[in-house]
Amino acid sequence: MIILGIESSCDETAAAVIENGKTVLSSVVASQVAVHHKYGGVVPELASRMHIESILPVVDQAVREAGLSIDDIEGVAATKGPGLIGALLVGFSFAKAFAWARGIAFAGVNHLEGHLYSLMLNAFPPAFPFTALLASGGHTNLYYVTSYNEFELLGQTRDDAAGEAFDKVAKMLGKGYPGGAVIEKLALQGDPDSIKFPRSFLDKDGFDFSFSGLKSSVARYVKEQKNVLDEKKTADIAASFQKAVIDVLSFKLIRAALSKTCSRIALVGGVSANSFLADELSNQALKHGMNFHVPEGEFCGDNAAMIGARGYRLIKDGKLSGLEDDVFSRVKKA
Repeated sequence: MIILGIESSCDETAAAVIENGKTVLSSVVASQVAVHHKYGGVVPELASRMHIESILPVVDQAVREAGLSIDDIEGVAATKGPGLIGALLVGFSFAKAFAWARGIAFAGVNHLEGHLYSLMLNAFPPAFPFTALLASGGHTNLYYVTSYNEFELLGQTRDDAAGEAFDKVAKMLGKGYPGGAVIEKLALQGDPDSIKFPRSFLDKDGFDFSFSGLKSSVARYVKEQKNVLDEKKTADIAASFQKAVIDVLSFKLIRAALSKTCSRIALVGGVSANSFLADELSNQALKHGMNFHVPEGEFCGDNAAMIGARGYRLIKDGKLSGLEDDVFSRVKKA
């Protein structure tokens, strides 16, 4: 089955062509980073406008790069949420119209489940069950995944997501957007043990996260040090902040896996591109006799291949969306 996947939940307009839920025939992403960089974050109205301009060229390019024609597409999958409503509506409405006009199957995909499915695009995806940390700009969740359609939410952030905290700290340091790559690069030059920022474990037996206290601590430190904030001090702040986040993320993921007696852990979402976090989890997995899985680099962030992979499974199982279906901005907190 040939599936066209479409993703437009935030600031990436993406389209991909997937065969049988695993083989990526093409994956095209039109980034808006240059547009939003000067604002220090994503401006929703601008994001929506850019999606409108990009959606048709991106879909056309994805089909051409796959070496196919429109007539070869047998199903369409698009992100229905969570995300920015205006941005979601562009991709979802396009996909819905595309499927209706051609009389083919259409599935709306939960963006978070899409990130979990990015692992299915690996040459050697994890066997079930596995425990996964989803860390991105909008979400920090822990899941126990037992099948292609069963995702048990174990914990989630009570305030800022990990990626959101990276963006805000980068902005505090005057380094712009996106913050994840900026902080990681700065951290290479800094001492992660130079500043003792707090680790908010909340209930150590629980799996929820909180990063607002850490963010506030960094803000206070930056304000106190503003007169001596040279390159070295800035790098030390980035490295120490990053280590504080990684310590909590790795602790919670390993503890969740142990609570389920699960020997497989995974990291997905935009923050999975952070090499420091991936290295720490790899080391922790080795220490606890676990297998560690992370998506290929191009599928760590928002992309349409993961949406197509999840959509394939939904269509195959007959879980289709109708013309009356709509997008949603957020998942209700557990």
